[in-house]
Amino acid sequence: MNDVASRLKSLQDNVERVIRGKTDSVRLLLVGLLARGHALIEDIPGVGKTTLARALAQSISCTFRRIQLTSDMLPSDVLGVAIYNPETDAFRFKPGPVFANIVLADELNRTPPRTQSSLLEAMNDGQVSLDSQTHALPNPFLVIATLNPLEHAGTYPLPDSQLDRFLLSFEMGYPDTNAELEMLRDQNGTSPLDSVKPVFGLPDLLELQKASSAIRVSDDLDKYIVRVIQTTRSEDSVALGASPRASIGLRRAAQASALLSGRDHVRPDDVKSLAVPVLAHRIIPREGFGAGQRKQRVELVKRLLDRTPVPV
Repeated sequence: MNDVASRLKSLQDNVERVIRGKTDSVRLLLVGLLARGHALIEDIPGVGKTTLARALAQSISCTFRRIQLTSDMLPSDVLGVAIYNPETDAFRFKPGPVFANIVLADELNRTPPRTQSSLLEAMNDGQVSLDSQTHALPNPFLVIATLNPLEHAGTYPLPDSQLDRFLLSFEMGYPDTNAELEMLRDQNGTSPLDSVKPVFGLPDLLELQKASSAIRVSDDLDKYIVRVIQTTRSEDSVALGASPRASIGLRRAAQASALLSGRDHVRPDDVKSLAVPVLAHRIIPREGFGAGQRKQRVELVKRLLDRTPVPV
């Protein structure tokens, strides 16, 4: 386990050479990567969401595509399109930018629901279906989506079915004074991203993902995870609780967290530290409890977590 933890530490350090003072955000993104889940970053423009995704992709020898989503984009702009070839009298599939190991869906809520939903099958099944043909996506496959706050003009709220496809969500927030000073000093004519080199390749990543899924979870912790999820369904202030997909996601995220910490087993703290990132975007508070506001959802998950007995 020490060797695995050392390799993951080198990956985290490589990303943090670019993203200053955001250790928690980098760690959460690594949890999503190891747990084979997709990540949703919701924050104001300019705090480093896109840079974080690029730094992670450049730290791994893999294919990377950025999709800058806009209000006039069509599903074919994301998935690809069948092009007719008159010489062969047949259609040829031209893959879209979603065919990559790491895909940055930038400003996902800038594009209409029709284009948003085109990512559903890709995120859930690792494939794209067009014209009665199914096309497999690369393995591994990770979508990192960024959102602008809903109060901004020209945004389309993501439906609950799409939000549930993301393993975790988080905010980055403003950097502290020292981190922002370091960022200023890094901009000396070149971007810090220019110096980011891969620390390992796809075979190493697949091996680490396999190791993450093999992390031990005790029966007591499995029961604790289920209790946490079920609490969201029985709370009066919650209109829609977390789905069974959330239970599976919380378990996988806790395993990835344990691996990042160099352990071969999950602890209660792994579950508690990831409950908010895994659940906050999945639950819907009742009207009057801050429905639609991320801050209120986060506080609600924390209250429910405090009321759930932790296994000793």
